[in-house]
Amino acid sequence: MKNFETFSGVVAPLDRANVDTDAILPKQYMKLISKYGYGDYLFDNWRYEDEGQPGDDCSLRPLAKDFVLNKASFRSAQILLCRENFGCGSSREHAPWALRDFGIKVLISSSFAEIFQGNCLKNGLLPVVLAKSRVDQLFDLAEAELPLTLTIDLLGQRVVSPDGEVDIFEIDAFRKKCLLEGLDEISVALEHANDVRAYELRRRLSEPWLFPE
Repeated sequence: MKNFETFSGVVAPLDRANVDTDAILPKQYMKLISKYGYGDYLFDNWRYEDEGQPGDDCSLRPLAKDFVLNKASFRSAQILLCRENFGCGSSREHAPWALRDFGIKVLISSSFAEIFQGNCLKNGLLPVVLAKSRVDQLFDLAEAELPLTLTIDLLGQRVVSPDGEVDIFEIDAFRKKCLLEGLDEISVALEHANDVRAYELRRRLSEPWLFPE
């Protein structure tokens, strides 16, 4: 997992509430066994005018011209602005994988589904919760003629607007450390590998009958 660094990115406004994980990544792509390669299938039913299947060449598929991520201003967006209860539905981890592979680094909403929020944090995505009134303001700005660019400072837990306005967000200290240092849960466990080996050695010496050769 890559270290999360302070960056400034274009905001794509997805003005739909209660977006579920099947909308983020439809069920047919759950057949794939890799953790990577889902970016072309993100919001598949909304981005394309046909029904996609794993292995399709998405460059040949007809695009839905009105969908936000198909518009020229937002094709390289790294921040997705969402309405409430984003990521509801099934707990599929493939949904944050698709967002990550598309290039999204940060999600901003007034609320996220709990399991989806946890899956994002475990896969290098930062879900930022702001007050609904502030999210409404950001939608107004993002839907203006010029794309909105925000600066995301995870270390300071700040979202900085072009006019200098700062929004502070909360995040669990452990999850913040993992994002900043690029650690997944396995990497965190491996940081204690020497302690684990020492414990196993002590157990072998004190209770050898538990370790038959």
